[in-house]
Amino acid sequence: MVGTYNGDKKNPERTPGNQASKTWGGYSGSHCVHESFVCVIPKNLPLEKAAPLLCAGITMYDPLRHWGFLEGNKVVGVVGIGGLGTMGIKIANALGHEVVAISTTAAKE
Repeated sequence: MVGTYNGDKKNPERTPGNQASKTWGGYSGSHCVHESFVCVIPKNLPLEKAAPLLCAGITMYDPLRHWGFLEGNKVVGVVGIGGLGTMGIKIANALGHEVVAISTTAAKE
């Protein structure tokens, strides 16, 4: 296993542009992984829009999938309306659910 952050690279010589022996997550210049763990970003999807989907998007999508919220019209509560919460609201809404946003800050209403 190679951790995505502060992991020891197995073959640093195979990562053009980044010969460092450690991995640095999203700050890496390159990273070698098995093709099973790679997805292709469509050319018509700008990278600045793809990045939040691959980070916050999967973080919020996975619990919806795990708890059976991919189908049907259910009520989904999202606690915390920051970066992750906003993405959770958007995804749950796009899946057709009624979304209840829960925050301690009335200004976010």
